[in-house]
Amino acid sequence: MATESERTVKLSGVPETLLWNLYHRAYEARQPRPVLEDPKAVELVERIDYPFEETFGPPNPLLAQGQALRARTFDDAVRAFLAEHPDGTVVALAEGLETQFWRVDNGRARWLCVELPETAEVRRRLLGDGERRRILAQSALDLSWRDEVDVTRGVLITAQGLLMYLRPPQVRELIAGCAERFRGGALVFDAVPRWFSTRTLRGRMRTAQGYQPPPMPWGLDAGELSQVHTTHPAITDVRELPLPRGRGPYYGLLAPVLHRLPAVRNLRPTMTVIARFS
Repeated sequence: MATESERTVKLSGVPETLLWNLYHRAYEARQPRPVLEDPKAVELVERIDYPFEETFGPPNPLLAQGQALRARTFDDAVRAFLAEHPDGTVVALAEGLETQFWRVDNGRARWLCVELPETAEVRRRLLGDGERRRILAQSALDLSWRDEVDVTRGVLITAQGLLMYLRPPQVRELIAGCAERFRGGALVFDAVPRWFSTRTLRGRMRTAQGYQPPPMPWGLDAGELSQVHTTHPAITDVRELPLPRGRGPYYGLLAPVLHRLPAVRNLRPTMTVIARFS
């Protein structure tokens, strides 16, 4: 049985957002017809000593389903990669307490999680390393992590909930660094639209409980994917990955087609993008 110190999690700023994401994924996973099966997330929320509801407020069902569908979009991209490269390497940049490995593992893939030291300690304590899964404690912006990746069997990099917290020059440097080193690979990331980024910079995003998400300096509108394409000559294709269909009027009917409508697609709070390298 885990001791109190092993279960206690104390984080702030951007690292604390990993608990926000976990909280909402676990809530959705407990629903009668969840859009994302995630028993590991439920287990973590039950194990961790952290005031989830006091900090973030009661779970918002619409927000929770959106978080889960975003995670499923990443899952689908990883599964597609592993279907072509079953012995490949997935590099998860700043995945926090994301439990994707347990949802998509094929029994052969390698998994490298690159985390800030404070979040690496939490992840290692709660989830640990494994035979094919390990944690590297350093910033994703320290591109020396690339030296730890076996490129011979295919590489997919994921950056879920990371790039929006970086400054625009840092985003370009990170994307270019991936494209330069991992020819033939790909990067899957999510982005918030510019209006959303601006609201966080002005401190206008706050829950009913008073929790205020950290500022998000980098925003990208749906019509600006060409900006990613020009980051490095090795980037040959950039496209949005559509959100899977969910439950209810919004996620079941409206959300799946919003990305096709130029006049309203930037109203969405986030989009998922894949950039392929040659």
